[in-house]
Amino acid sequence: MTDQYRIITEGAGWFDRSHCGRLKFEGADVRAFLQGLLTNDVAALEPGRGLYAGYLTPQGRMLADLVLIDRGDHVLGLAGEGLGASLAERFDQLIFTEDVRVVDVTEQTGEIVVTGGTAVATAAEAAGVDAVALDGLPELGWVAGAAAVVMRDGVSPLPAFRLVFDAPVRDQIRGALVRRGAIELDSGLVTALRIEAGRAEWGRELGDDVIPLEAGLLERAISTSKGCYVGQEIVIRILHRGGGRVAKRLVTLVFDADTPEAPPVDARLEAEGTAGAAGRLTSVAFSPIRNAFVALAYLQREAAEIGRRVTVAGTGASAVVTGFAQ
Repeated sequence: MTDQYRIITEGAGWFDRSHCGRLKFEGADVRAFLQGLLTNDVAALEPGRGLYAGYLTPQGRMLADLVLIDRGDHVLGLAGEGLGASLAERFDQLIFTEDVRVVDVTEQTGEIVVTGGTAVATAAEAAGVDAVALDGLPELGWVAGAAAVVMRDGVSPLPAFRLVFDAPVRDQIRGALVRRGAIELDSGLVTALRIEAGRAEWGRELGDDVIPLEAGLLERAISTSKGCYVGQEIVIRILHRGGGRVAKRLVTLVFDADTPEAPPVDARLEAEGTAGAAGRLTSVAFSPIRNAFVALAYLQREAAEIGRRVTVAGTGASAVVTGFAQ
């Protein structure tokens, strides 16, 4: 893993996200339909700029998180692992008289993320776009190439781009990555990069027991000025009446350098100065950046402070809170 990280700091690596769900929204009423369901301002969606949003229950819990890409004749929705078919069915059940069609296109499409020091040039060649067009993209900014749509992603502390493409060109794209010298990344390094970037993932940090504010998604995923959406009442109540305070917060941890092995996911955490369980680990990996294990964890509000030391219950493993997910 350390060798892979050393390689991609000066080169590039890639990992496949084709197992994640992808939806195609078509019809004249797509924007209005999604505007009433999702947490962000879909009316502001424009070509060249993606939009990140949550889809909530009426109780404010997460059913999914989505990145929306306006492709002109349709809107593409990028979702978490295993959510394509179930989300398509759920959205379809909510269509009444609207001109909207929702199709699960997970099997017909694919995704690959490229990250590293030469990610701009590597992603550009694989997708068939001008590297200059990628270099200045903001996060979720995208351009369409001959082989793929390329979008800047914040899933790594190194430059990173998500390539979305039709399934038949997957081998072509992989071949281009290999020719550029990009290496396929170990899953442990992928997790370490995501933790270093402070990004939650569906099925680990995000699920139907999570309010998006707990996961640090306010700035990226929630509009505080748009009209009604499902779950808005809970979100607004927390922000306006509760001062934004939530019962738990998603934090980043760095374990002591002498921690001999990775603490298990879902391990219970205890914090100095608090009684009983203070939280739980959600993702853990060895970070070549810090030469130590790093983690994402939910901590109870009173324990979620930068600099607070926590320990894994029943072990000697100890870590420090270094920041909050974003």
